[in-house]
Amino acid sequence: MAADSGRIDGYAALRDYAVVGDGRTAALIAPDGAVDWLSWPDLDSPSVFGAILDAEHGGSFQLRPETSFSVSRNYRPGTNVLDTTFTTASGTVVVTDALTLQDDHPLGPARELIRQITCVAGTVPIEWTVEPRFSYASAAPRVHARANALIASHHGQALAVSAWGAGTPRHTDGTIHGRAELTPGPGAMIALSYADLEPLVLPTRGECEDRLVRTEQVWREWAGQRPYDGPWRDAVLRSALALKLLVFAPSAAVAAAATCSLPELIGGERNWDYRFSWIRDSVFTLNAFLQLDCPDEAIAYFWWLMHASQLTHPRLRVLYRLDGGPHAGERTLPLAGYRRSRPVRVGNAAAGQLQLDTYGELLQTARRYATRIGRLDADIGRRLAQIADLVCQVWRQPDAGIWEVRSAPQHFTQSKMMCWVALDAAVELALAGLIPNRRLETWLAERAAVAQFIDSECFDPRRGSYVRSAGSTDLDAGVLLGLLNGFRPAEPSRLTSTVHAVQRDLRHGPYVYRYLSEDGVRGGEGAFLACSFWLAEALARFGRPDEAVPLMDELVGLANDVGLYSEEIDPGTGAFLGNLPQGLSHLALISAAGAITDAMHGDAG
Repeated sequence: MAADSGRIDGYAALRDYAVVGDGRTAALIAPDGAVDWLSWPDLDSPSVFGAILDAEHGGSFQLRPETSFSVSRNYRPGTNVLDTTFTTASGTVVVTDALTLQDDHPLGPARELIRQITCVAGTVPIEWTVEPRFSYASAAPRVHARANALIASHHGQALAVSAWGAGTPRHTDGTIHGRAELTPGPGAMIALSYADLEPLVLPTRGECEDRLVRTEQVWREWAGQRPYDGPWRDAVLRSALALKLLVFAPSAAVAAAATCSLPELIGGERNWDYRFSWIRDSVFTLNAFLQLDCPDEAIAYFWWLMHASQLTHPRLRVLYRLDGGPHAGERTLPLAGYRRSRPVRVGNAAAGQLQLDTYGELLQTARRYATRIGRLDADIGRRLAQIADLVCQVWRQPDAGIWEVRSAPQHFTQSKMMCWVALDAAVELALAGLIPNRRLETWLAERAAVAQFIDSECFDPRRGSYVRSAGSTDLDAGVLLGLLNGFRPAEPSRLTSTVHAVQRDLRHGPYVYRYLSEDGVRGGEGAFLACSFWLAEALARFGRPDEAVPLMDELVGLANDVGLYSEEIDPGTGAFLGNLPQGLSHLALISAAGAITDAMHGDAG
């Protein structure tokens, strides 16, 4: 990677970020050593470092050589521990970053970012600056000394900066900084320890070193248990590790992404908070956990899903907070926005939309769970039957659709397909004796009515494809999800012709756009990466694996240098767009890799 340039108006390219995490929160790290995003105490908490959303005021933790450098970086194999190698004219240093996984010590720091700096050749002067700006940069902290650390604090939050071999920490105007000249030897270490309305315990260097070793060991042990051994093993394993970073350990919810308000178009207003758990992603999430042989994660996630949906039963919210709460009020922040992309939003108003596809995703998830686990709790079974009853009442309504449009509700085809999937799953679960069957005949009749509506109102014979909504001629890659989840047309040829139409009209190289029609938000967007993986999976599952393999190869090559994906990519430049790392992109990669591998071995279907 090129030397210490690459920032535009103070902002690193979104493609250039790596991520580390501990199951509760995540930090985004640029190639020049800056931690530009970290929310504490949790993934959905206000930021402590938010320079990715406001380079001047957001706050960051910068660590870099004082002289010009070039950069290479990688995750340590099978881990979420990041190594960044800075090469200068006078020597080379490696910075190792991790949010540590806590040991059993009851007084250990609850949350901790460790940065270990090792000089491997020559002499390298380094400089570092910790600029915490709590509560989305709404306040600079008060800084004071305690023991061998400097403490930045604000309204019950405290951040300790401990440094060993990295120079004497000093502070100016709420910023902590230092410098040192490193040569080969024991190296240096900087640790940030965080507490929120709880005791702040300062670690020793030895404790930090031990936790760093243990963190690497835990990640490697977890990754070593993942069974996929197909042609895209490295990409699948990295996606599994990225997905694991989005699992919020206290509740088992899975966040859609680690960030908020990163733009889908530079300078545009498509800037959303993705630090919530979407019902939309549930089938892919459960399938990924089962495909990767993660039964503990699958069971915990399913029960979180059942707990969260109970709060609004029988109706579903589009998304839930990571603690299971149903409210996610949207507001704007007085920040500059990534490269002046405003507004900067936290919270997500889509939580209050009607999205009928969520019912299909929930019942499909329950069907997959029951098939694999072999049982459903009786109370869960009754609730699922009540949700199926609700689908019979609401499927005829227009909705906002899977893409959460902010234009007028429509009869979106993918929504209707997933209502069909909901009733199909309910029928299968009832016939298996896993949910009450007293309304079985109604479910069968309504399933047939949904299918008739889709085939008569949502198919355009001139385009040879299911279209975006009833009566429309526009295409929508979201219909691939309905097909992948099991909706089957009355005429089987419509399945393959729809896949062909999406490929013909929405695909550009390896990139697939969600749709090209109006959606109530100004400005355009990039190509949606998950749609590209859905197309690859559809090609494999519907008889064209010879086309799926080269597409999959291209898509795997679109990851950044450490194997991560954002939500979207600009096909013209390859620039990442949207929030990252994006769970749905990695989930779709895992699903497509499994489907294509099965098809290559004759197991497609």
